[in-house]
Amino acid sequence: MNNARTFLLIAIAACSIMLYQAWMADYGVQPQQASQVNGENPAPVGNLEPTPDAALMPPAAEPGADLPAAPIDPGAVAAPAVASSSAGTVTVTTDVLEVELTLEGAGVIGAKLLTYPEEVDTPEQPVILFNDSVGGYYAAQAGYVSANDQAPDHRAVYRSASNEYRLSGSQQTLEVPLTWTADNGVVITRTYRFTRGEYLIEVEDTIVNSSGLAWSAAAYRQLQRVDPFRNDDRGFTQPEKFSFAGAGLYSDEDKYEKYTFDDLDDEAVNRDIAGGWAAMVQHYFVSAWIPPSAQTNRYTTQHWDPAGSPRRYIIRQMSPALTVAAGATSTQNNQLFVGPKLQDRIEDIAPGLELTVDYGILTPFSKLLFWGLEKLHALVQNWGFAIILLTIVIKAAFFKLSEAQYRSIARMRKVQPRIVALKERFGEDKQKLNQAMMDLYKTEKINPMGGCLPVLVQIPVFISLYWVLLESVELRQAPFMLWIQNLSAPDPYFVLPVINGAAMFMSQKLSPNPGMDPMQQKILMSMPIVFSVMFAFFPAGLVLYWTVNSVLSLAQQWFITKRIEAGGK
Repeated sequence: MNNARTFLLIAIAACSIMLYQAWMADYGVQPQQASQVNGENPAPVGNLEPTPDAALMPPAAEPGADLPAAPIDPGAVAAPAVASSSAGTVTVTTDVLEVELTLEGAGVIGAKLLTYPEEVDTPEQPVILFNDSVGGYYAAQAGYVSANDQAPDHRAVYRSASNEYRLSGSQQTLEVPLTWTADNGVVITRTYRFTRGEYLIEVEDTIVNSSGLAWSAAAYRQLQRVDPFRNDDRGFTQPEKFSFAGAGLYSDEDKYEKYTFDDLDDEAVNRDIAGGWAAMVQHYFVSAWIPPSAQTNRYTTQHWDPAGSPRRYIIRQMSPALTVAAGATSTQNNQLFVGPKLQDRIEDIAPGLELTVDYGILTPFSKLLFWGLEKLHALVQNWGFAIILLTIVIKAAFFKLSEAQYRSIARMRKVQPRIVALKERFGEDKQKLNQAMMDLYKTEKINPMGGCLPVLVQIPVFISLYWVLLESVELRQAPFMLWIQNLSAPDPYFVLPVINGAAMFMSQKLSPNPGMDPMQQKILMSMPIVFSVMFAFFPAGLVLYWTVNSVLSLAQQWFITKRIEAGGK
């Protein structure tokens, strides 16, 4: 097989990636209709206040009782456009997070990832995940609803001993208690526990019932946000264009399920799940409420349209009703993760949380490539050099296959004068010409399709590595050397695309093109330019891989060609 087929196959693969991503972004397969409970639809919503219908709240002590069907109106479970305006806020700073807690509901309405700059050129501006702005609202909320008792939803006012907490230089953990007190003496203290270097926050509710009667309520936790890409002004070359953004949930039965914001417009989730987690997912980052693994919760989704604000989307967990006897104390523990999708960490936090790093249909290949890339990075401490070493390893693994390809090309080049002579001899008689060429190939032991397999094998590797570089936050803004200071962004001076195009052009010169008409030859000659332009918009890390691969392939092809031309095998 000559290099025309090689380049065309690569071009088809690259174009297929982009076309597939664009198609999935607009017409992707929708999740199955959300399961219904007891054959009924989720409870209808009412006014803008919690509506704890006693019929929907099961007796806490009754074994196997149904879970509450989320008796909360979406307007009620949504914080005001500026949640902190009346009750105040508490700022918590650790070495990796700056979190803003609101005393109205004791939720999280602000989260800055201090070690992740928004842009390479502005390291002082960290990525902001949670925020309470009208246009970009994104918050983690928690509360209680009760059929008969006073209970704090996420709008109830809590108290704090201080409005600022900071993890000191030697401190490993930091606790931030917020307290709500009912009129009858029930006290709930929500304690946020932060750990140095961690994005996982422990959330503990301690309920002290000092009233003279039993207190019963059901706890809920939810993530609420607007669609950050509702105007979809992302360019075709931006990674966020093709990375999933929306709600996600996990269960042992169905594993990781994704719901785009468009999905949530069309249907509502309403399911009982033991353990699991609920998340809001975006490129590189994720937030997730993680309940105790043994606890069964009802998972629901809703959306609503507050006045003066874009549509907001909610994914919620609601626990079974809890009863605290008079004079007793109960503790409820949950976890809130808010941070980057670091693969060596999130897989230990909750089962399946690592699946939010979405490599697509080639996930097994991508995970293997990332594993190898991570090991090489540990060795050289530079992601660019790790990519180069990985390219060499992959090239070595495919060396024999590539050798067969270039041997076939070299032999084809060697007999090209004889092919030209056959064309002159048989003229327009295509049947006799083809038969004569087949006889020649058989005599010289040339397989015209012998080079297809190496290219076909490398296409999945190319696509898998593309997803690794697109989705792995570990490579986000990773510097290489000299002019490349961000491997997840395009080469700013197009040096790598030009080098790759030059290697392709030189490889063409070593390859015969028998039987091509002038138009085909022009198309082939334009391929290095086409690839240079296409790779100018790809992440520099991916272009680095392909450029190193092209240079190594050119060296291998040149060596084999010269050896065969000298009479070798």
